Amino acid sequence: MIEAGGALLPIIYQDQHLVAIHKPAGLLVHRSIIDRSERRFALQMLRDQLGQRVYAVHRLDKGTSGVLLFALSSAVGRALSTSFEQRQVGKNYLAVVRGHPPLAGEIDHPLRRHFDTEGARAAAAAVAATNSPTQDACTRYRRLATIELPHRVDRYPSSRYALIELEPLSGRRHQLRRHLKHIAHPIIGDATHGKGRHNRLFQTLFACHRLLLACTELRLAHPVTGAELTLRAPLANDFYRLLARLEWTAAVPLQWLPDGTAGELDESPGEGCERGADQITARNDSA
Repeated sequence: MIEAGGALLPIIYQDQHLVAIHKPAGLLVHRSIIDRSERRFALQMLRDQLGQRVYAVHRLDKGTSGVLLFALSSAVGRALSTSFEQRQVGKNYLAVVRGHPPLAGEIDHPLRRHFDTEGARAAAAAVAATNSPTQDACTRYRRLATIELPHRVDRYPSSRYALIELEPLSGRRHQLRRHLKHIAHPIIGDATHGKGRHNRLFQTLFACHRLLLACTELRLAHPVTGAELTLRAPLANDFYRLLARLEWTAAVPLQWLPDGTAGELDESPGEGCERGADQITARNDSA
């Protein structure tokens, strides 16, 4: 989660044309009506940090952590935006979801345009969205690990969860969250598209108050040089420590683990999560 104070945003790549940061969970990309009380935004923070103007070329939801790319000129910004729009950028995410989805699959489910609005405008936007045509949207997923916790949430005596890798093949607003809700495996911590009872269980057991979704990797051609770029953001500490509590760290690709943690299982309590789950049954599907 984003911390108070004037901490610098972690830069994972920078040259004279573009810069990529590791956006923390809880930080908006830019000013938005979805949270009028918010006073800090990645775009303004990075501008002040670098001492120059930056241009947002894609978005991550406020609750999502991970790779966020900016251009350092309007021309490069237009080129990068075109690459995203034409689906020339590869994207990978990790998420913790309710239930045990199949080992792998593809969610090919069109989505209507989504508007971030509030108050009186929200009703009008909802009507407009309902009447708007659907847009094609496709997401691939791969199950990495599963767990069954001995805690009743629904009608069953235990509760099941899974760690999955996601690859959105399109870029619709809130696509991953909406697609996983569509297949009845919503992301834990999603207050809009998820299940409140499961979110509260993770808050109670692990002190987890964030959306468990992270953009771990972007792959693209450099808009100026044409060189292939792979931009990675290792899991944030709070996300990693939660996976350690669930005994899932071995299922995560090594390049997405925080530095110095590959192959380790940190048993010490960490910020954002505690043990508290009593007896658990965990399984890694990637083994």
